[in-house]
Parts: sequence; structure tokens; C-alpha cells
Amino acid sequence: MRPLRTDLALEARTSRHAEYLPGVEVEEIPDGEVTKTVVRIISQEGAAALNRPRGTYVTLGCRQFVQPEPALSEHLSTQLADIIRPMLPPQGDVLVVGLGNRRVTPDALGPRVADAVLVTRHLGDAVPASLRGRLRAVSAVSPGVLGITGMETAEMVRSIVTHVQPVAVLAVDALAARESDRICCTIQVTDTGISPGSGVGNHRQGITREILGVPVVAVGVPMVVYASTIARDALNLLIHDLNLEDGEHEQALDALISRVVSEQLGDLMVTPREVDAMVEHMAAILAGGINEALQPELERQELLELMQ
Repeated sequence: MRPLRTDLALEARTSRHAEYLPGVEVEEIPDGEVTKTVVRIISQEGAAALNRPRGTYVTLGCRQFVQPEPALSEHLSTQLADIIRPMLPPQGDVLVVGLGNRRVTPDALGPRVADAVLVTRHLGDAVPASLRGRLRAVSAVSPGVLGITGMETAEMVRSIVTHVQPVAVLAVDALAARESDRICCTIQVTDTGISPGSGVGNHRQGITREILGVPVVAVGVPMVVYASTIARDALNLLIHDLNLEDGEHEQALDALISRVVSEQLGDLMVTPREVDAMVEHMAAILAGGINEALQPELERQELLELMQ
């Protein structure tokens, strides 16, 4: 069977068709319209099974992400903040990195989030007396992509970390999903860092603790799926309806998809028509959660006023 590429640890686990994998712990926590799933890879055996580094992967899933109600958006931002905060050192400067290409809408999530993050590192004493001692130093950067800058993103981030010396890096990126209904409906947070472009088969040097020398928390949202994935889902439904589910038809399915999609179109990626609105909504939710996580001493209204 052809391996199905995805950036989501949750999908990597379910694609193995196993309730239990050695070295992998899974916990699902329903919360109204939001489902929180925690996948912990606790051994090298588990890392090998899911093809991911050891660490914690937390996903928030909700069907209303595309057009969320204001109250739900605030709830999601708060939940995201509660996930991010314990993954970061409690004190010290934090660098937010918006990964991706702002010229390509499905890949513009990271830069748009970085634009909406409250940056405070440059303020020093130039803040109102009521805020002194309550603001954490935060800086943000959108380094672009290799095809535009000619430099590896990890090289640029490593240079910035050397100069700025943050205690942690928070990286935001658009992801690729296995299931089309996860586009803009899932947020993944992990303490393992990230490899830009890995979900679309364009592996770049990782932005990880091993590379940067500081903890790296990665936040991502699926924005694309493979056309071959959609074709596979459609044909799987047909096979199921015709009661043809067996190993022989599974192999035939892989061969058919390879001939019709992969050989003729290559690794074609698909994104919804409304992706511009989706990116805008999701960037606001992620930026809100990141601001809450990094500035726990401030009330939501204070954050909103400072961002104006």
C-alpha cells in the first residue's frame, strides 16, 4: 500500500489501523464542539511506527473552524493558549517564527500569524506604568521560503536565535492532511519542532531543539491535501458499497490511483476555494491563542487594545 503523507500525528496513528501501538499513548478529551486529542510518542519504537520524533502532539478538532462563532473562536484561542503555555519556559524572551510563503494563500498562515502577534521585545521601559513588569519580551519574524530568499529557513532562524538569544522558539506553519475534512478544522501543537514542507514532500532542514539549541514549539493547521487522497477516498467508498474490500482490491486501488493521478498529474495538492477566508479566520484564532499564552499577565481586553 502506498504510504499516505500527512503532517498530523493523529492521522499517522489512525492510518496504521491499530488501536494500540507500542510506545504510543493516545488520550481523547471531548469539550463540547471541540475535541482535544493528545498523542504521546514515548519510545523509539513508537517514533519508528509513526515516523515522527518522540514528544507530545496535541490536536484540537472542530467542525466550525471555517466560519466559527465569535464565542467559539475565543474558546479555541484560550484552549490553544492552555496547550502552548506549559510547553514553553515560564520566563524569558520568545521568538515567534511565521513559516511559509505569504504570496501563496494556502501557505500564508505562518506569516499572517506572525503579523498579528504582539511584539514587545523592543519596548523596554517605553510602556505605560500599568504594564511594566507584566509584559513578556516577544519578537516575531517571517523569514520567507528558500525559493524566494535563496537561504534555508532553518539557517535564517538559527542566525536570529544566535543574535536574539530567546529561551524558546514558537513556529507556525501550514500543514498537509490525510483527510480532506481536516482542512482548517484541526490545530496541531507539538513540542518536537517542525520540518518545513515535510507534508508536501519538500523536506527542508528542521527547526528543532537540536538545530537551534532552544526548545521549539510548533503550531500548524492543515491547508491542503493530495489529489490522490481525494481519489482514494472516493474509490474506497465505491469498494465499500460494492463489498469488495480485500487485499487484492487494495492493491488494484493503489495501481489505479498511481496511473490516473500520480503519473499524469504528479503530487497535485488541493485546497478549498474559500481558502483565503479560512486563512484569515485561522490566523486570528492562532494569533489570539499565542498572545494569551505569551502574555498570561494581561487580560484579553488589554491584549486587544495593545494590538490596535
